[in-house]
Amino acid sequence: MFDLIIRNANLPDGRSGVDIGIEGGRIADVAATIEAAAHGEIDATGRLVSPPFVDPHFHMDATLSLGLPRLNRSGTLLEGIALWGELRPTLTREAVVERALSYCDLAVAQGLLHIRSHVDTSDPRLVTVEALLEVRDRVAPYIDLQLVAFPQDGYYRSPGAVEALNRALDMGVDVVGGIPHFERTMSDGAASVEALCRIAAERGLPVDMHCDETDDPMSRHIETLAKETIRFGLQGRVAGSHLTSMHSMDNYYVSKLIPLMAEAAINVIPNPLINIMLQGRHDTYPKRRGLTRVRELMEAGLNVSFGHDCVMDPWYSMGSADMLEVGHMAIHVAQMAGIEDRKKIFDALTVNSARTMGIEGYGLDRGCNADLIILEARDPLEALRLKPSRLAVIRRGKIIARTPARVSELMLDGRPRLVDGSDYAPVLSADAE
Repeated sequence: MFDLIIRNANLPDGRSGVDIGIEGGRIADVAATIEAAAHGEIDATGRLVSPPFVDPHFHMDATLSLGLPRLNRSGTLLEGIALWGELRPTLTREAVVERALSYCDLAVAQGLLHIRSHVDTSDPRLVTVEALLEVRDRVAPYIDLQLVAFPQDGYYRSPGAVEALNRALDMGVDVVGGIPHFERTMSDGAASVEALCRIAAERGLPVDMHCDETDDPMSRHIETLAKETIRFGLQGRVAGSHLTSMHSMDNYYVSKLIPLMAEAAINVIPNPLINIMLQGRHDTYPKRRGLTRVRELMEAGLNVSFGHDCVMDPWYSMGSADMLEVGHMAIHVAQMAGIEDRKKIFDALTVNSARTMGIEGYGLDRGCNADLIILEARDPLEALRLKPSRLAVIRRGKIIARTPARVSELMLDGRPRLVDGSDYAPVLSADAE
């Protein structure tokens, strides 16, 4: 007897009418029909069942702080950094913990069960580090939270940053971070990449750097990051986040850069919501789109995953912890609206991001952790279009969140009484697919 069986599920790979048997917190069987009983059953009614969403790039120490100490009037990256600099000295451990836990509640409701958060180590008090280490422990039963030691004000630029980052890692932070384009010179930025990769190699840790988050085509720290990744044998363990300068680089240089990144097995983390909002601010028209070269990077075989980055903080006044909102924006900005394109976008919110974070037991195969979401949509394409309700969120085989179906009641003569947007998906022929 199974603990739980989910019946009549559609899977992201296109299979439909599938049963999923769960036992002991793991997926025990996936089959067209499971002829067995269970302590509980869920009829997915032909809706999409997916592994949970994964956010490989977030700032949980700042989340939900919108308006503190004031609003970002210009909406720019630099004013956001200045605002955070004003807020940071006033932060208390209790306030950071409270906001982060509130965000995690929202994340669970959206089926987001894996998050990598950058933690600012620029304040020598390391209040943010202490707070998020506490949060990591408290949410462990329902969210896998990875923490990145992030020298927001620059590894060399900010006094005491070198020592503070090492202390944060000693305290148990999981990943080495950096921000080379924020150093005072290009050479300092390159030196910080080398130093931080060396630390990661010595400590056996992954690397995740804010890299070239600028419109400047000459900001080329991703080249250095790829080189140092190979030098220190860190292939597959390094992520370059943002990489927005690539949207301004000339094509010849990029034709050399992308193969180097592929050789280094760099994980690429664009952040579509923030990138389209903050980049291109010095442009009139034509105006750059802000997002890195998603299609080219995917076609070169690099692992591309999307981050939410910010929710209601000094940099971004919007956001909802909904990774489908991130994917929806990526479709538009990257102009990836084709059927196969949208499947790749969905992967960038799930399996690709799980690979970036090194999550074990993730997926829908037998033996994987029974962490699942049931969405009010038939397939990944419709999920990205509708950003639908998460009918159920399951962690280790137990339902931890439910959301009612989004159904409207009409009072129109001669028309249907109920309207469910998920019923409006076109039925595509085999030729169309």
